[in-house]
Amino acid sequence: MRLKLGRPDLDRYAARFDVPPAAGSFAAVFLGVSTLLLDDGESAILTDGFFSRPALLKVAFARIAPDQERITGALARAGLYDRRLDAVVPVHTHFDHVLDSAVVAERTNATLVGGESAANVGRGHGLPPDRTRVVAPGEQVTSGAFTVGFVASEHCPPDRFPGVITEPVVPPVRASAYRCGEAWSLLVRHDSGRTALVQGSAGFVPGALEGQRADVAYLGVGQLGVRDEGYLTSYWAQTVRTVGARRVVLTHWDDFFRPLDRPPRALPYAGDDLDTTMRVLGRLADRDGVALHLPTIWRREDPWSGLS
Repeated sequence: MRLKLGRPDLDRYAARFDVPPAAGSFAAVFLGVSTLLLDDGESAILTDGFFSRPALLKVAFARIAPDQERITGALARAGLYDRRLDAVVPVHTHFDHVLDSAVVAERTNATLVGGESAANVGRGHGLPPDRTRVVAPGEQVTSGAFTVGFVASEHCPPDRFPGVITEPVVPPVRASAYRCGEAWSLLVRHDSGRTALVQGSAGFVPGALEGQRADVAYLGVGQLGVRDEGYLTSYWAQTVRTVGARRVVLTHWDDFFRPLDRPPRALPYAGDDLDTTMRVLGRLADRDGVALHLPTIWRREDPWSGLS
């Protein structure tokens, strides 16, 4: 098989960056990778909160730590620097999800919510016990107007750093210190009736979402494009079709070694293939009558608009 060089051209998918804009106080804001801000103007939750985005060479050969300047800039641009968040919820604990979670929770007076691995990231940062909540599979947590249900999931294979984090992580550390930990399918419900599945990684547990419903699915697609087509079809069936989502917004397609203040680009073919993902998922979406989108970083969007 011939190795593909370079990276997918996002311009090919310009028409997909069309999530309906937010018209009122409620907004969903995509902030790269699997970081998603859900905000109704009074209460807000944030998945991951990963803003440091260290360069590839640093991740591969050095130790990494939260970049305080980049975190400050991102929180300010997102309107969160001097604002309280109700919760920061890592979808799992690889560095490209959890590296900054404890810092963001501290800066925004939020509670860090997740499994024991996420709690050990919080402990390593020095978050007090009352600012960390450990959840079990099947548990639901209410934060402001949001209720988040935690369903045990899996990371998309291959998982380069499998296992759980068993002791506090005190940066700077190697990227391998951030093991996957507990991976979640998050089922989010807002008091307004909006429902969403947030699938941070392109992995799944067969049957885990049976009986669950969500109008919108934020679907992580990192590494999905290098899997065989049968896996992509199963992933769609176990997430989107199972919960009955009518609109899908794809996440975790952007090059997370690139700072957020630069225009986004897709991950290179050496690690993923967004072209394959878009081709296969586009066909499945057409078959099922599901709207398929890519989100625009920093833009206030409302994927529930027009669904009722």
